[in-house]
Amino acid sequence: MKTVCKAIIEDLEKIVNIDSEVIGNTSRRDYIENAIKLGHCIIAKEEEYIVGFLIYDTNFFECSFISLIIVSPSKRRKGYASLLMDYMMSTSPTTKVFSSTNRSNINMQKVFNTNGFIQSGIVENLDEGDPEVIYFKSK
Repeated sequence: MKTVCKAIIEDLEKIVNIDSEVIGNTSRRDYIENAIKLGHCIIAKEEEYIVGFLIYDTNFFECSFISLIIVSPSKRRKGYASLLMDYMMSTSPTTKVFSSTNRSNINMQKVFNTNGFIQSGIVENLDEGDPEVIYFKSK
């Protein structure tokens, strides 16, 4: 059974393990811990196992900004990113929600498009030669 809910501090190690599985290190541990404490981390579960998470903030021109969506590689293409985004849209503290991904990240662009996000701009010079595409959706 798939479920989505806000993360609690007891979930931290499992979330960091998923993040480390994807990026190869635990460098975002403090960032994830802070997001959990602020109530800005959402987790997707399969049965009782955490399989993915989403982190957002509200510092992007007073709008929600999804800064990170990570799904365990073994659980990708099973709808977990969409579940996380649906939950985010239904609970967002703002009516406008933004996010972004690199132009080279075709899979994430497909996730945004599938979930009704539209392109809203491009930011150059974050990653050399790979512009960041901004996405937007309104409640």
